[in-house]
Amino acid sequence: MAITNERLRQTFSEGGAQEIYREVRASGDFLGFVQRYVFDSDYRVARSALWGLTKATDKELSELQTILNELINQAMQTDNSSVRRLTLNIIERLKMNEEDLRTDFLDFCFEHMVSIEEFPGIQTLCMKLAFRMCTFFPELMDELKRTLNAMEIDYYKPAVKCLRKRILSGQYQ
Repeated sequence: MAITNERLRQTFSEGGAQEIYREVRASGDFLGFVQRYVFDSDYRVARSALWGLTKATDKELSELQTILNELINQAMQTDNSSVRRLTLNIIERLKMNEEDLRTDFLDFCFEHMVSIEEFPGIQTLCMKLAFRMCTFFPELMDELKRTLNAMEIDYYKPAVKCLRKRILSGQYQ
């Protein structure tokens, strides 16, 4: 069965996401798939496309390196938390070099990692990405650690608390 907007709009299961991934892998065109579906204005299409992509290997996802900025833009601009979390998941699996550092994205990550209104999955992904971006500049790493230390930790879920503790203790790489 061909991948279409209509099919993606109706994909709601793990098995459906796996099937989407297998079809994209068979086509060998991860970049074309992303450009066709991941940025769709219908969040259900984008969510299902991203969910399928989370099944890909890091090597397969490396094809998306050329559109890192577009993925970052989507993560920062979408109003849908599922699309945001899945997009951040893909970004977190791509390489990020010093020249890829975007201060607007770093600010976004700082804001969302400490927001108690945000979902824990988004908080932890933002924390991981902020850590990666801050590793390029010692002064930014100091700011990250000050921000993490200032968090009123009682308000956060265990996943956020654990990652915060690992970063502050130097156990996260």
